Amino acid sequence: MTFVVAIDPGWGKCGLLLANLDSKVVIEGGIVKKGHVICQLSQWISLYSVDYFLLGNGTSSTYWESELSSLARVVLVEEMGTTLRARYRYWELSPPSKWLRWIPRGLLLPPTNLDEVAALILLEDYLNQKFQWDDYH
Repeated sequence: MTFVVAIDPGWGKCGLLLANLDSKVVIEGGIVKKGHVICQLSQWISLYSVDYFLLGNGTSSTYWESELSSLARVVLVEEMGTTLRARYRYWELSPPSKWLRWIPRGLLLPPTNLDEVAALILLEDYLNQKFQWDDYH
């Protein structure tokens, strides 16, 4: 099996997403504080034999690229607009309640931080295919 980690980098926290490329399924995702990112990635590498990291090329990507390059191969990917697009993807993963369905998706603000969903967008854009995330929130 082939596993990859997508990372939406930030200065204080990062959105992380572990996915199985063969089955197109998200294994796990989360928002991790800067000081715990390497620990989380090391755990995933030991459990899943991660092949490479997809790292968004925006905020703090230079820092994270140097930090991660000793763990696995790092592939920089375009991240412009992913946070905005993550709003729409969030509502696909977690459909709004009946009464909220009448409000246009562009007006709905998700009730949570979207860094992990932005990481999903990075992955889906890079591979040009949708992934399934059954246990998202």
